[in-house]
Amino acid sequence: MLALGLLGGCAPRAVRTGGIVSTDPCGDAMLVELAPWDRIAAISRQSSEPAATSIPPEVTKHFSAVGGAADVIARRPDLVVIGGATPAAVREAYRRAGLRVMALDPPDGVTASETQVMRLADTLDLHARGIAMVRRIEIALAAAAPPAGDTAHPSALLYLGGNRVAGGGSLLDELLRRTGFRNAAADYGLRSDGTLPVQAIIDAPPDVILMPSPKDRPSALRADVLQYRTHLALFPSALEHCGGPVIGRAAETLAAVRRKIVR
Repeated sequence: MLALGLLGGCAPRAVRTGGIVSTDPCGDAMLVELAPWDRIAAISRQSSEPAATSIPPEVTKHFSAVGGAADVIARRPDLVVIGGATPAAVREAYRRAGLRVMALDPPDGVTASETQVMRLADTLDLHARGIAMVRRIEIALAAAAPPAGDTAHPSALLYLGGNRVAGGGSLLDELLRRTGFRNAAADYGLRSDGTLPVQAIIDAPPDVILMPSPKDRPSALRADVLQYRTHLALFPSALEHCGGPVIGRAAETLAAVRRKIVR
């Protein structure tokens, strides 16, 4: 009896089945503000990683982290939210397991992100919550826009980590424009996201350089070389990856940076 008791005490906790499982950190960010938490069975492991998450750690700790495809299938969720880059083999495994799957491609602008919010909301029968989230995004964007009569458009480079810069045709590019900046990436020959080392901007730096961290080597080099020639500002990585509810926080941060530059 003692042995049975010890074995029982060591038994793993049963994995919850049903509910919503997300394997995409941007799906996580939308779900935790859109769906009742008791409907979310698990979120991605990336949301526990500081460089990949768009969710505050005090929120992440409330949810289980899902592992690989086998873990997802074992949970038998009602819905799996995946990223657009999820491999075809994984998608096929979910299909064969009979799981309902929703893929979220990275939105290329605000409208695409709001459409994605509503698609997820309607999939979950949460239409009113989706409408409310879209309204919050629009209110935040309106608040972050330059005031009437302010026609200044300081040039900005938004670094995504290392030497990668946000270029044209992206959500971040639109957010720069809607908060009163001009994306300077095109000035250095970049039409989309790409690499731009400090040597390429020394002769003509932009009005402001936004970077996720001052600690990595490229950022430290830019700060050493350009700190007396341009403005440097932090734009946390948590604001770079996703749309949806992250848009409002990103716009607010950009507007605050602009207010310090344009006086």
